[in-house]
Amino acid sequence: MISTKRLTIRDIAKISGVSYATVSRALTGSPGINSETRKQILGICDQVGYTTNYMARSLVVRKSKLLGFIVGSIDNPYMAQLAFQVELYARQRGYSLILCNSMHQEQHEAELFSLLMGRQVDGIIITPTNAESYELMDKYVEQIPTVVIGDNLKDERRSYVTVDNYQGAELGTEYLISMGHRSIVYIGHRQGSKTHQHRTEGYLNACKKHGLKTAVISNAAPSSSIEHGYTLGKNLLSGPHPYTAIFAGNDTTALGVMKAADELGIRIPEDISLIGFDNISYSMLPRINLTTIEQPLRTMAVSAVDMLIHNIEESAAGYSHIVLTPTLVKRGTCRLITGAGEEYQKENLHGQTI
Repeated sequence: MISTKRLTIRDIAKISGVSYATVSRALTGSPGINSETRKQILGICDQVGYTTNYMARSLVVRKSKLLGFIVGSIDNPYMAQLAFQVELYARQRGYSLILCNSMHQEQHEAELFSLLMGRQVDGIIITPTNAESYELMDKYVEQIPTVVIGDNLKDERRSYVTVDNYQGAELGTEYLISMGHRSIVYIGHRQGSKTHQHRTEGYLNACKKHGLKTAVISNAAPSSSIEHGYTLGKNLLSGPHPYTAIFAGNDTTALGVMKAADELGIRIPEDISLIGFDNISYSMLPRINLTTIEQPLRTMAVSAVDMLIHNIEESAAGYSHIVLTPTLVKRGTCRLITGAGEEYQKENLHGQTI
């Protein structure tokens, strides 16, 4: 019969011919053991397939070296890229990651907080579904170091890392205006999302500054996806409309709009220009080549992990806030309207079109 008994430190001590305490020092990197003995013990552990029982160890040292990461859904390319960067850097800092999908449900987020705390994680990073999520999570958040990625916050009594979504949308809208577009529609706004609220406000303010009419098409779903972008895009493009450019609230929505346009025989950018937000990996593919606003995902992930580990290891009180700067990535989905450059310069010089 195959043995299913898990090897313990006492088993390794017996095999190695040393004490329990010596094996423990070798495995934890503690002083009081010479390098040759440590190397021998670690070699034996590798040979017999011994793995550390981190749960038991955490009860002793009061640290599990585990972090929890709650995302809306890993099938969103933006979330997948962010999760990859968070896990990659957490491992570099000596922590393992437990990844959880909330399915964009506030109640599920609260349940996952409870689950992760039961698994003895040292801290939690979360991309919350909306600003209301905290009403359900408050009783847990006060008990464990927590960092938010994104700005779905009612107030600043939380540590967070985010990109300046308002500035990003303003930047994208200004770019479209500089290309000569005077009829721009914003598509994919989600009610209850601070992220989308700030992006929509950036679009509205840029249009207002140039005296342009605005139009916002909302996404009633609790999440953004290619499918939702396709539906919104098809509803918009199937009939007559006055728009020469579409600002999509994120790249997944933009990809859905591109799919709808392709089905309807509408060419991007020849018939209508399109810009996204996030700069997910799909956006740079040759047949997509999406102009977009980039979020610095690697920097966001590193900042969030560093912030959380600082709170864990230093028992830091108070809250930290990091707001990163977005950048415009110019590719091939925005068309220059003839004479736009000169007209835009006159607007910026005199404050009005002349």
